[in-house]
Amino acid sequence: MNKITPEILKEFERAQKAYPHIFTEQRKAAFFNSNSPIHANLCSIYKRVIPYWSTIKTLVELEQQRVSILGKKGELTAILRGMSELSDEERPNAGEGANIARETLQEVIAARQEELGREALAAKLATETIDVTLPGVAPVQGHKHPMSIVLDEVIDIFLGMGFSVAEGPHVELTRYVFDALNTLPSHPARDIQDTFYIKDAPIEEHTGLPSVLLRTQTSSVQIRTMEEQSPPLRIISPGRVFRRDEVDATHTPNFTQIEGLVVDKDVTMADLIGTLNTLMKRIYGEETKTRFRPHYFPYTEPSAEVDISCYMCGGKGCSICKQEGWIELLGAGMVHPKVLRECGIDPDIYSGFAFGIGLERLVLGRYQIDDIRLLFDNDMRFLRQFA
Repeated sequence: MNKITPEILKEFERAQKAYPHIFTEQRKAAFFNSNSPIHANLCSIYKRVIPYWSTIKTLVELEQQRVSILGKKGELTAILRGMSELSDEERPNAGEGANIARETLQEVIAARQEELGREALAAKLATETIDVTLPGVAPVQGHKHPMSIVLDEVIDIFLGMGFSVAEGPHVELTRYVFDALNTLPSHPARDIQDTFYIKDAPIEEHTGLPSVLLRTQTSSVQIRTMEEQSPPLRIISPGRVFRRDEVDATHTPNFTQIEGLVVDKDVTMADLIGTLNTLMKRIYGEETKTRFRPHYFPYTEPSAEVDISCYMCGGKGCSICKQEGWIELLGAGMVHPKVLRECGIDPDIYSGFAFGIGLERLVLGRYQIDDIRLLFDNDMRFLRQFA
């Protein structure tokens, strides 16, 4: 039996108490009874390393120690490489001792690694304790844009009056935007300075302009509906329209228009007035008054501009209504007989009314907003007011 110093034996027995499944009696006997010529070197590693394991506090430090002993350039690795210099008689005992040392060190490193992992988790949980009784952080919920709020309300109002919603293309033929609506080639709305034409479209002979454009009004949906369906008709057609306007507080080249159409027997101006009065009172309040002023539109006859009593001053006069007490809001009138006839509807049997209003105007008045650009600037400070 090799001479074992009391220090090494004491450290081995202490390690046995900490890791009895690693530092077993079988390994103790095999190690301390070894007559290997490398036994002294292995004892040196044990004497230095075994007491050190319990003092290692981090996984980084543990990995450094593992590399210094078991790595490619580690102490134990160097000892194992030196076994080739031993004689055939010495090599078996040396190999057994070296293998016991390597297995023991590998297992104690793994055990200490697991301990440090548990300690790190416990420390983390202690510093990140969650109080489940505290109220949670509510996720930020989206909400409707003011344009969507008013549009949904308008649609709901008209659905309640028996209307349906019709849609049509944004890129449209001039026939549906102008020709079928009794709009002459000389009308200012057809001018290239007012309308976005598609330059690659075929040129019309009677105007010299392209035959395809971005629709300037959703009246084109009314024409398509009258061509495709037979009276009675009762529709609204909300949608984007495009005009060559400069952007300012009240204008934008891309806006939303809501047009309405009713075609049936015995439809009169009184039906139009009653319909629009219902809309305005539902949007702005029961005290809202309307005023119909004679006007000209090529697709309606008679035609009218429709004003409402100022939503800021109630008709008394203020800066918003320019001291007049009234605000111009939309155009309307009885569908022109030529328009009905163009769509295959007999104006001697049927009559109808139509109107068109900008959704942005409704929103500005509803929420007393003074600049249309706020509706599409996407400023969250503004939009949060409608949550």
